[in-house]
This record gives sequence, C-alpha cells and structure tokens, in this order.
Amino acid sequence: MTTSNAPAAVTAKGHIFAMLDVDGDGVISRQEYLARPERAAAALGRGGDDPLVLAALTAHERVYASMDSDGDGRVTFDEYATWAGAEAFDDVCRQALGSLFDLADTEIDGTLSRAEFTRLRVALGNPAENAETAFDALDTNGDGRIDRDEYLGSIRAYVTDGASPMAEALHEGCAVSTGACGAGVRR
Repeated sequence: MTTSNAPAAVTAKGHIFAMLDVDGDGVISRQEYLARPERAAAALGRGGDDPLVLAALTAHERVYASMDSDGDGRVTFDEYATWAGAEAFDDVCRQALGSLFDLADTEIDGTLSRAEFTRLRVALGNPAENAETAFDALDTNGDGRIDRDEYLGSIRAYVTDGASPMAEALHEGCAVSTGACGAGVRR
C-alpha cells in the first residue's frame, strides 16, 4: 500500500468494522458476523438447507475464525485492522463475498441484475438508494448486469487501497461503500 493510500485504507477499515459491529459495542461477535449470510439467504428466499446457503455459512465461518486471532469469539478493531488487507481478502474473504453474490444470482449466470444487487445490499443493511448508486458505478458497460469479478474486484480495491468504483460513486454523505467480507459498509 502506498503512503498516499494509507489514510484511505485505515478509514475503509473503520467503515467496515463499524458495519460489521452491528450492535456498536466495539467488537464483532461471531453471532453478528454469521448473521450476515443468514439475513441474505432469508431476504433472497433461500432456505437453510440450500447448498448455496450452507456454502456461504461455511465460508463466513472461515473468515470469522481467521479474523478472531485470539479465538475468544470477539474481534476487536485492533484484531480486525491487523488482519484486514489483500492477503486476508484473497485467502478467505473472496470466497465469503463470492458466496453472498451467488446467493443473489438467481439466474445462475455469474452476474447480478440491478434488482438482485439491490436485494443483496439491502439484506446486508444498506439503503436501497445507495445500492442503486453503487450498481451504476459498477455497471461500466451499461448492460444492466454486474459480473462477479467486477463486484469482488471493487471490494478488494476498497479493502487494500481504500478506494473502489462504488466508494467513489458514493463519496459524500450517508453513503455505502464496499467492505471486506462485508459486501457493503454504511458510511
């Protein structure tokens, strides 16, 4: 990471941590983190026995175990900030975020429509209007679809550099940007 990107990456980590710490108590509990794929599955009409839901839960379990360096079931900001980055994204987060993408991909074509993308983002706690803006930023060719690689690449850019097409489109105000293993961060 370059020096000029360091403050943005630190800010991105703060945004991501705040979104994952649902109850605002200063730690990400295992329950808070694992509720994400469960909320997404419920919002997307998928039952707990759906193989994609089971894959998402397994991937999120791996992420949480990776984040919780001392194994106490509570991830502090220091633990998260030390852990989050390109290596963690590539090792475990890509699979977890990809599993959420797959839950939303009802046509099983490796892309999300505006409606699919919005349902996923809203299920993860993002306002629908911000999902619309984020979708527009990622749909660079204007075909009304976002492919899996674009989506994951944007999140990785935010995690590693503190910037992404979605974050840039939602630059000001109470916006939503992508997040490490969060697929969306409220700002």
